[in-house]
Amino acid sequence: MKFNVGGIDRVLRIVVGLALVAWALMGGPVWAWIGIIPLATGAVGFCPFYPLLGLNTCPMKK
Repeated sequence: MKFNVGGIDRVLRIVVGLALVAWALMGGPVWAWIGIIPLATGAVGFCPFYPLLGLNTCPMKK
């Protein structure tokens, strides 16, 4: 698996993911659990949709 999420993209995914999960834990709507996806993709540095779209925000070529 190659990294394709990097820099600001990765930080934003983690922050948004944490915010949505926290909202869900505090009694927010059920759909807020979708925050697990950006949190996970930011944490591992890979987004499965980026190759389909031809995107790569990671400056390193691994």
